[in-house]
Amino acid sequence: MKITFLGAAGEVTGSQHLIETDSRRILLDCGLFQGHRQEAYLKNSRFAYPPESLDAVFLSHGHMDHCGNLPRLFNKGFRGPVFCTSATADIAEIMLKDSARIQEEDARYLARKLEDKHPPIEPLYSEDDVVGVAKQFERLEYQQWHELGDDLKVRFLDAGHILGSAIIEMKIKDQREWRHLVFTGDLGRRDLPLLRDPELIEGCEVLISESTYGNRVHEKAADVKEELAQILDEAYRLEGRVIIPAFSLGRTQQIIYYLNDLYNEKRIPHIPVFVDSPLSTRLVSVFRAHLQDMDDDVQRVISTDRDPFGFSLLDYVSTREESIALNKRKGAFVVIAGSGMCENGRVRHHLKNGISNSENTVVLMGYQAAHTLGRRLQNKDPKVKIFDRYYDVNAKVVQLSGLSGHADVEDFKWWYEESAKRGNIGQVFLVHGEPESASALAMLIRDQCDEDPIIPQYHESFEV
Repeated sequence: MKITFLGAAGEVTGSQHLIETDSRRILLDCGLFQGHRQEAYLKNSRFAYPPESLDAVFLSHGHMDHCGNLPRLFNKGFRGPVFCTSATADIAEIMLKDSARIQEEDARYLARKLEDKHPPIEPLYSEDDVVGVAKQFERLEYQQWHELGDDLKVRFLDAGHILGSAIIEMKIKDQREWRHLVFTGDLGRRDLPLLRDPELIEGCEVLISESTYGNRVHEKAADVKEELAQILDEAYRLEGRVIIPAFSLGRTQQIIYYLNDLYNEKRIPHIPVFVDSPLSTRLVSVFRAHLQDMDDDVQRVISTDRDPFGFSLLDYVSTREESIALNKRKGAFVVIAGSGMCENGRVRHHLKNGISNSENTVVLMGYQAAHTLGRRLQNKDPKVKIFDRYYDVNAKVVQLSGLSGHADVEDFKWWYEESAKRGNIGQVFLVHGEPESASALAMLIRDQCDEDPIIPQYHESFEV
């Protein structure tokens, strides 16, 4: 069996791993590489194999760095099934349609800015490509073994990373021998709101594992709820705004769920909350449709509260006019808007109109990449550029970091130790991590594996 690492190898983006046997060619994930525009376009526009030669794609979850290049694969000739969980199918279709729209808008914008001699900028794919590949989604239930031929059996286990995320466990026949391979996708954490804890495996010959935070310990998620309660109390007292930049998938729904909890517990003041993100609103409908895939806390909540993503103080903003009206609104209120790093979306307008008021609070909910507006706010820069103007940062900036969906050192240690007790773990390949994180994780898990873990590089192949 041959494995070729075609993305998220030595870096944290563009997940894509090719599995080849004497009778099968299978792709694990088909994510977008996200980085500098020219490098990203070159990596995303070309495939290292003929797309039509693939038998199937197995999709771990609906984040763009794992599913975002599926429509391009379809555009270039892939017509096989895409196996995933039901929630992932619903999420991926929404995310991919949004991606196609953004690409088309970017292409039109760049066409106006570039010189006449510059070759035209083309989107990687269109909404028609999204519709086409979405028809190829085949939904598999968690925990059940599915026979997909006389040489392939697959089971999805809950990865606990986002709604619908899966650990992909595969038994595949190669040269008359059955091989046992596991791909973690993005492994989640224990005790996150909404999500079940990552499930354990019972040994395997080959394990492809993420390593994003293999050298870090996260803050506890439970602290975020208490800190939100304090922030809302202070905003109510000061009659100020709370601006929460949040990613549309996962983070926004977790915040809403916590606020709904606080409302049910009568622990927040009478302060209106607005979700100003059409994408987030569409995704909330998917979360409502898949409550059965969520953790025991959610099951307890819905026994007395039919909608954990709605309460009387909460409004979902649908139109551009309603969004603009919030900037003129008086008194205390909360607005949750994309994007999480403040680089695009409606949140920039809310920051422009609220960042200079000392009564307001900006709540950063996770990692802020270098050179982003979110990082500049995190660094407490006295002035920040939004659109084409500089604004004084007088608002209070608060960082809440307890909701990362990726396993940290403690989660990895637990998952590997407990899984190894159930069965031998053979050769491990560590992907989806910067070199320092992957190296740290390799040291941490070495005693749980039969062989020293390998950190593959981009386009590197291994016979196993």
